[in-house]
Amino acid sequence: MAEMLVFETAEAGAQVVADHIAQAVRASSAFTLGVATGSSPLPVYAALARHAAGGADFSRVSAFALDEYVGLPAGHPQSYAEVVAREVTEPLGLDPALVRVPDGGAEGIETAGDRYEEALIEHGGVDLQLLGIGATGHLGFNEPGSSFASPTRVKTLTERTRQDNARFFDSVDDVPMHCVTQGLGTILRARHLVLLAFGEGKADAVAAAAEGPVTASMPGSAIQLHPRVTVVLDEAAASRLAHRDYYAWAQRHKPAWQGI
Repeated sequence: MAEMLVFETAEAGAQVVADHIAQAVRASSAFTLGVATGSSPLPVYAALARHAAGGADFSRVSAFALDEYVGLPAGHPQSYAEVVAREVTEPLGLDPALVRVPDGGAEGIETAGDRYEEALIEHGGVDLQLLGIGATGHLGFNEPGSSFASPTRVKTLTERTRQDNARFFDSVDDVPMHCVTQGLGTILRARHLVLLAFGEGKADAVAAAAEGPVTASMPGSAIQLHPRVTVVLDEAAASRLAHRDYYAWAQRHKPAWQGI
């Protein structure tokens, strides 16, 4: 069972996650963080930036992004390479040479997944992978029907995901149709998964992922196959959990030395 941590606000939960990451980096500066885009991890990045402003050194931290759109021109403000640079690399003071994002350029796209898999394996994998979850239950851009053994590859986005992401573009017509995404099998190789979900709109997906059957129809349920998962929620995102009372009891009696 995943560890379920519920906080009054997204900011409170994000601070706990950021404190854990900062402590891990102090213990081993050659730490590898898996970074996600979207709104869910933003409070964590903001809290990590406060650590950096307070003197924490993230300059030796490596980062691997979950995914990238296919076909956006270099420098496009909504390409995930630019989003990661803007929201993670610069505020935390990461070395850009240690930050990797899948190659979404049209040239060589047929090998983009294989190249990213090779880079991850050669590096030695990810220590802590931050994840959000979509309304359809997708992790990264692994839409319903994705294999739990899938590697990094090119995927076609669902119309629901394109509609959800249209708020970042001028219109839904500008949202790319394809992406390069780490597969569920790739994500499950990370040593620690931290799933972040905030707001009532995520409540059904969270409940299905954490407590429902393990099925390709709910990609988020892949977290049940991992030995170390922490799910960080606000009260609204936790509102559909059947075992909410137990999670609250376990959280109150959590040994202080366990961390997240």
